[in-house]
Amino acid sequence: MPEPMLIPLLIDFACVVVGLAVLWRVAVKIEDVSFIDAVWGGGMAVVAAIAWVQRGLPGGRGGLIAAMAVLWGARLGWHLFTRWRAHGEDPRYAKMLGKAKERGQFASASLKFVFGPQAVLLFVTCLPAQVGVLQSPPGTPIGPLAMAGAALWALGMAFETVGDWQLSRFRADPASKGKVLDTGLWRYTRHPNYFGDACVWWGIWLTAAEAGWLAAAVAAIGPVFLTFTLTKWSGKPLLEKGMAKRRPGYEEYVRKTSGFIPWPPKG
Repeated sequence: MPEPMLIPLLIDFACVVVGLAVLWRVAVKIEDVSFIDAVWGGGMAVVAAIAWVQRGLPGGRGGLIAAMAVLWGARLGWHLFTRWRAHGEDPRYAKMLGKAKERGQFASASLKFVFGPQAVLLFVTCLPAQVGVLQSPPGTPIGPLAMAGAALWALGMAFETVGDWQLSRFRADPASKGKVLDTGLWRYTRHPNYFGDACVWWGIWLTAAEAGWLAAAVAAIGPVFLTFTLTKWSGKPLLEKGMAKRRPGYEEYVRKTSGFIPWPPKG
């Protein structure tokens, strides 16, 4: 990796580590790490902005990439932060750290299992935005590949924004208790918000790839890891685990509805 790009990336990573270290102390004080989900999106917006400042506030392609990352991160971060404030501690984290809290080991466990890994994963996932900005000198024009990436980003933003809105309305309706959301975008995919996230970061990667093969190769780590996380690791599998027990009809919903890529339902 060229030295001109290495130093700014190290600065970005240092900012991530310091920022999450401060937030870790906040989590220890309130004994709740659930707000880390909001930090995931908001943190990547901040990292992209730091890269943009380091590159000299570039317009053109660099400005486009930074804007896409910041808009996505700000929306997602605010959405997840307000959800945390409304509903309190996430049961997933309560289960993960429950025994550690009982033993007085909450601080070390939250650093080891939540904030430490998140610092690395946040930085890696945000690589398309960082590399794309750093490899785009001020005034770099927006070419056809970047325009295609922006279009894919816009599709992803629409899917996750509308999907989150539909889910919020569904949950707010008392008549929906115990039922399965299978209308709107949720009729065509069980996870429109996850699909939207993947489109956003593949769109940012495509825009960054216009800077050349090196930028494309380095930045590809981000969307590849994100897509794996959403579909095979902590996203869809973890969320759907046990859902059939809590919501009658969920097994039928799984049978007829695409798990990720939107598709007309079976039957």
